[in-house]
Amino acid sequence: MKQSQTRDVRNWEPPKTIWNPMFLSIFFVNMALNLGQQMSNSLLSLYAKSMGSPADQIGQLMSMFAVTALIFRFISGPAMNSFDKKKLVALAMTCMATAYLGFSFSPVIAEAMGVETILVMKVFRMIQGVGNAFGNSCCLTIVADVLPKEQFTTGMGYYACAQVISQSIGPTVGIMLRDALGYNRVYMVFAGLMLTAMVASQFVKTAPHQGIPFKLRFDNMIAKEAIVPAMVTLMVAMGYTTINAFLLVYAEERGISGGSLFFTVYALTMLMTRPTVGKLTDKYGFVKVCIPSILATAASLVMIGYASNTLMLLLAAFVNAFGYGAVQPMLQSLCIKAVPPERRGSASSTNFIFMDAATIVGPSVCGWVADMMGYTPAMWVVMTAPVLLAVIFVFLFRGSINRIEADFQNRTAAK
Repeated sequence: MKQSQTRDVRNWEPPKTIWNPMFLSIFFVNMALNLGQQMSNSLLSLYAKSMGSPADQIGQLMSMFAVTALIFRFISGPAMNSFDKKKLVALAMTCMATAYLGFSFSPVIAEAMGVETILVMKVFRMIQGVGNAFGNSCCLTIVADVLPKEQFTTGMGYYACAQVISQSIGPTVGIMLRDALGYNRVYMVFAGLMLTAMVASQFVKTAPHQGIPFKLRFDNMIAKEAIVPAMVTLMVAMGYTTINAFLLVYAEERGISGGSLFFTVYALTMLMTRPTVGKLTDKYGFVKVCIPSILATAASLVMIGYASNTLMLLLAAFVNAFGYGAVQPMLQSLCIKAVPPERRGSASSTNFIFMDAATIVGPSVCGWVADMMGYTPAMWVVMTAPVLLAVIFVFLFRGSINRIEADFQNRTAAK
């Protein structure tokens, strides 16, 4: 690396406040990425069904996204350590835009190639997974550079609100646009949103870094320093991904109306819990705040299992926002804290690899339990097991977690 670049790294100081121009820029880029994804995901299965695709093929279409994203996480970590993150964000947005345009023109492409439309959609769904593998990880790495260390977890909580806002309005806005424009045109709008975000991302000022050579080695793909918080993410996320997969089906089986309101209450409550819990974590440390949040996650699963009406279901959503909704950005923050700045790409990727694994494993295990026991409270009680195991794990590894936080403070103080 050139001497001037090394000097820039040493002279770099993070901003003194959270709400600085660099933070705001990456916040809105991240929100555009998540908004496009939420709008698209809410429509894609309906779009495929409208073209006569069978249920098993629609299921494959939806799951291929997570599988492809998981595979490319192992490449995105080393890439972020070595290459310009703004260019990687642009690559991610280009992949997303390509996927959305592909969904729009899938019927035309399928007819020209003489294949089924669902096959073409699967190809573009995989491209979307590649974009997600780079997009979320890069944005998380960039935002970590532009937060003051004294408010690091608080800032991560605010940053995570971009995802909350997208979850709150994305599905509804997507349906409204579909009704106004139709499936083909609405996916062209999504592509335009991604291209706009791609242009905006190039105006984000990133912190200078002393890059390391690009190598697809295990220690470059996975940050071993971040394994402890990533393992907690895996266990706790298994509970939440079960909610995503089975809550609406379970509510319907139990005769509870308004199940979709669960996600609205959950998202709106998180707008309060994420910044608040972030402030508590910066003040009292990860362990003291994390354990109550994980226990709240387990309690919400039991509440869902024994809910007999809409009010009980919405109360479970409120509790879960203090649980998984609060602990997720805390865990992301701890993964980033575990490594020096030049390896934050590996740490970010590690966090998302374990989260993607939970997305694949959690619903599969819960589905197996539901087949054995039926749609009963037992399926939700069983899924509290990995969540409660996370509490034990945090307690046993509290020394390692405290060292991560202490090392982070020492590294930033030494600059």
